[in-house]
Amino acid sequence: MADAYLQKMLATKEKILLETRHHWIYLIIETIPEILLMIALSVLLTFMLVDWLPEHGWLAWGYLLLLFPMVSMTKDILTWFSRKFVVTNRRVIQLWGIFNKNLVDSSLEKVNDVRLSQPLIGRILGYGTIEILTASEMAANRFAQIKDPTGFKTAMLNAKEALDTERGSRD
Repeated sequence: MADAYLQKMLATKEKILLETRHHWIYLIIETIPEILLMIALSVLLTFMLVDWLPEHGWLAWGYLLLLFPMVSMTKDILTWFSRKFVVTNRRVIQLWGIFNKNLVDSSLEKVNDVRLSQPLIGRILGYGTIEILTASEMAANRFAQIKDPTGFKTAMLNAKEALDTERGSRD
C-alpha cells in the first residue's frame, strides 16, 4: 500500500508498521454535494429536453454542465486516495497531495500522549480522531476521521515503546 514517494521519505532502517487513510464515510460526506447536483441537473435537463427538445435542440448541450460536479467529485476521490496516515518504527507521518506532495511527521520520542475521540457512530463504523500531544500539550498532529483509530493508536504506542526500549538498551 506504500507509495514510491513515501518510500523515498523513509530513513535507513525505518519500516512502515501501519498505513491507513480517512474512513470511507469521509469520502461519502465529501462527495454528497456533487452527487446531489448531478442528479438534480440530470433530472432537470431530462424534463426540459422532453418538453422543449423539438423547439430547443441546443438544450442537449446542457448535459455538459454535468462535467463540473464530475470533475469536482474526481478531485475529492483523488484527494481521499492520496491522504495517508502512517506509523513507522520511528515516527508518525501524515502525507497528502495529488501533484504537490505534503508531509508532516512527529518523532515517536517526542510524543507524550495520544488523544483518541470516537463518537458513537464512529465506534460503530470504525472511525475516529487521533491527536498526538507533545511536551507543550498542544496537538502536534491531528488525524481526523481515520479508519481504525484504536489500531492506529495501539501501533503507534507499541512502536514508541519499542523505540524507548531500543534506546534504553544502548545507554
